[in-house]
Amino acid sequence: MLISAQLLVILFCIFMGARMSGIGLGVMGMIGLLVLLFVFDLQPSDPPLEVMLIILSVVTAAAALQAAGGMEYLVQIAARILRSRPSQITFLGPVVTYFFTLFAGTAHISYSIMPIISEVAIKKRIRPERAMSMSVTAAHMAITASPVSAATAALLSVLGTAGIKLGDILLICIPSTLIGVLVGVLFVFRRGKELDEDPEFLERMKDPAFAAQMGKDSEDKSSELRAGAVSSVIIFGLAVLAVVALGFFPALLPSFAEHPGFQPGFAVNSAGQVQMPSMIMMIMLAATGFIILFAKTTANQVTKVSLFASAGQATIAVFGVVWMSSTFMNNNYEVIQHALGGLVASQPWTFALGLFILSIMLFSQAATTKAMMPLGLSLGMPAAYLVGIFPAVNGHFFVPGYPTLLTAIQFDRTGTTRIGKFVLNHSFMLPGIVTTIASVVAGLILQSILL
Repeated sequence: MLISAQLLVILFCIFMGARMSGIGLGVMGMIGLLVLLFVFDLQPSDPPLEVMLIILSVVTAAAALQAAGGMEYLVQIAARILRSRPSQITFLGPVVTYFFTLFAGTAHISYSIMPIISEVAIKKRIRPERAMSMSVTAAHMAITASPVSAATAALLSVLGTAGIKLGDILLICIPSTLIGVLVGVLFVFRRGKELDEDPEFLERMKDPAFAAQMGKDSEDKSSELRAGAVSSVIIFGLAVLAVVALGFFPALLPSFAEHPGFQPGFAVNSAGQVQMPSMIMMIMLAATGFIILFAKTTANQVTKVSLFASAGQATIAVFGVVWMSSTFMNNNYEVIQHALGGLVASQPWTFALGLFILSIMLFSQAATTKAMMPLGLSLGMPAAYLVGIFPAVNGHFFVPGYPTLLTAIQFDRTGTTRIGKFVLNHSFMLPGIVTTIASVVAGLILQSILL
């Protein structure tokens, strides 16, 4: 009965935080944590410091890229690719979005690509919903495959103690999520009526002003790049390559085991080697410094761009909700293990379903990973299996309130990308479910072969 009351407190705080959006999950999570401490006398767990610091480090580097004009440069490259083969926009839109998000480690880059995808589709009279819905889904999937995303770092921080390396995660998650995206693209390829047959679009075309807009040429009108744009992309790219190289070849990581007076700590493990999450922080913040030094931007400009503000929101969100959730799980470990241990042992796929459901509520892959993956290990699930089902944390498309979904709907002027009458029957629901299932199945097959 007591654990049920605690769970109700957690669910209430998650629900209220999700309604607030922004830092809502974090502040409501902290309220829930205080209730667990003072009302239920639960000992607090350790806060998720690694994930928080990685979010700050990676998104600050991405903000420096934005401040130097690197994001604009990447968007111009994307525009050229998308406009080079407009008839293939249903395929190219999601694939380009996937790889750009994979590189940047943040789905925020998709905001600038969405209007281009929509305009190219409209110009060719291809139903924009197809490319838009899968581009949003592809951006979410790429987060769980990016070497510099907070979600990947969260998984590494949990599974690193079980022998999983960053290279192992990338080896499974990049091909599995890419397979999932391609399956999703095939699913939407002929989905819905053609644009010229869509009732919503035909109704809008009765407005002469709207019809005139549809007839306008949408050729690329790229603005002049800032002086440090290309340099910032090169610096950021080298940082990503450094993370990947160290992830695949951990022997390259500095070791201090033989130094006199060596003591393990936050950044160095008991074997004396610098831990990969800490190395990601160092590399990405160093990349920020190099961008400021050599890409003609300033520290002040970095703190003023939109991505820097998103770093604070994401960090607070993860801070509160994960600390609250982990406190609940740590104090009720035996009850949870007794209740779920047998089910997970006999039907391990149910844990993937649990990841998916929690991600719907938390709206964060990193928070879901940090809250649930330790439970998977404690229930005896193999670390390799947890890597395989990692894409299941991408359930935040389910309720159409996530910024990437709302942005895609806003940029589709034809009205084909939309939220349905019953809310959950929106444009992203089926593509998201199909892609997530395909990614998880591919991940399970790949981990059984490669890990």
